[in-house]
Amino acid sequence: MRTSWLLARVRGIEIRVHVTFVLLLAAYAGRAWFDTRRLDDAVDAIVVVGTVFGCVVLHELGHATAARRYGVRTRDITLLPIGGVARLDGEPPTPGAEIVVALAGPAVNVAIALLLWLLGAGSAGPDDPDAAASIPDALYAINLSLAAFNLLPAFPMDGGRVLRAALAMRMAPERATRISARIGQAIAVAFILAGVFFNPMLALIGAFVWFGAATEIAATDPRQRSRT
Repeated sequence: MRTSWLLARVRGIEIRVHVTFVLLLAAYAGRAWFDTRRLDDAVDAIVVVGTVFGCVVLHELGHATAARRYGVRTRDITLLPIGGVARLDGEPPTPGAEIVVALAGPAVNVAIALLLWLLGAGSAGPDDPDAAASIPDALYAINLSLAAFNLLPAFPMDGGRVLRAALAMRMAPERATRISARIGQAIAVAFILAGVFFNPMLALIGAFVWFGAATEIAATDPRQRSRT
């Protein structure tokens, strides 16, 4: 059974959606339906989630475009309930290149937010009763939040990759990876605890960060590399 479906190809990069993403759409649509019993609200929820993940795709394409500049090809981009994942054929050749590639994704979200701001989004005050109902205002805030969240130094998130690259300028890459991954796992624990008490999605993100960091730590073990 296939776990993802092909949506499109952009410059040779497959854009795929994981089967669990459908569950996310159903959850948001179902919540909107049960809250208001209006089909329009359920459809609006799907449109908003779809638009947000369109911004996530653009974020990942930002990484892919920057990686291509350094001769690194992107195999595919997969949409998951917790965000998007771009699979690169290798690593950027230098720590400086890794920083550029890592920052390219959040830069796209900042650019989207800036464009929305120029079009009038984000201008409503906090006491404006219509502010929450404005999709452009919501997307403006979401893109800024995506940029800020991805820049947290939680390897293998973007901020964690910037941290690893900065450390790799001063020490062996393997040691830089282990240090940044351990920091990422500490932040992952904080995500998981926050998820237990506040938002289950944070717990899922925390688990993703933990296991991603653990995989990177294992890859730095000479015994593991000798088995591959």
